[in-house]
Amino acid sequence: MKKILFLIVFLSAFQSAFSQQDAMYTQYMFNTLAINPAYAGSRNVISATGIIRNQWAGIDGAPTTQTFTIDAPIESKKIGLGLQLFSDKLGKTSNTGLIGSYAYRIRMDKASLSFGLQGSISKFNADYSSIQLDPIGLSNDPAFVGKDTKSLVNFGAGAYYNSDRFYIGLSVPELINNVLPGSQTNINRQKLHVFFMSGYVFSLNNSFKLKPAVLLKEVSGAPLQADLNTSLWIKDMFSIGAQYRTNADISGLIEIQVTPQIRFGYSYDHSTTELSGFNSGSHEIMLRYEFGFNKARILSPRYF
Repeated sequence: MKKILFLIVFLSAFQSAFSQQDAMYTQYMFNTLAINPAYAGSRNVISATGIIRNQWAGIDGAPTTQTFTIDAPIESKKIGLGLQLFSDKLGKTSNTGLIGSYAYRIRMDKASLSFGLQGSISKFNADYSSIQLDPIGLSNDPAFVGKDTKSLVNFGAGAYYNSDRFYIGLSVPELINNVLPGSQTNINRQKLHVFFMSGYVFSLNNSFKLKPAVLLKEVSGAPLQADLNTSLWIKDMFSIGAQYRTNADISGLIEIQVTPQIRFGYSYDHSTTELSGFNSGSHEIMLRYEFGFNKARILSPRYF
């Protein structure tokens, strides 16, 4: 059974290399800088966010992702700068690196429009020799021999518009189709990912606010995927929400505004695919800290 489970994960990794390759987050609304460089500085304070994701708990070699982002506005908040560190593992492959983001912000009376650029460098590793297909030893199949390591450089761009209650964005984080390790025929490449996001906050009364949001993900070789999310904020202190990811998961989310500067989030995903019988779900933890320029600003609630 363990061999079957490992083969499922390996085939998922193989499919990911040819289709959707970027790390996936359920709490993408807390990690927008990871998919859109134009988000940098949009919170108008220095904002640091860490996310840890363990996908398909109970399956050996299942995806695990850790990311840390920090961004801030400068030059009278007309420019946003951001930095992201990430580590993404799937089966016998891993990708670790950093991303620098720059955003030019056009400030309006009650909103801002940003255009962003990013540059990234990462180290991609594929350890095919450690894959055990034969119960009595390692396979001698030439396709599973040796280790491949490659440094990847890429660039991306995005646009982001936001007010206190509404946001919309479009981005392409990776514009270069780098050849990945292990591809002798140059078929296994980084694919172009396109992200569209939008959300709005409705005030139901003085205590409750409803925040629906959507994230659309398009990548060559994979079907269009949508994350449909709705959260209910209670007194700007606590939020509970649900999400549906097409052909993948249903999720529950909670957010807690621990202090005016600290926000905690947790999400649980339950697979809606055939993998649901082999794992106990996916877990994601988020922690954000904001260094406010002044107390009045940090007390103003932000929903994205």
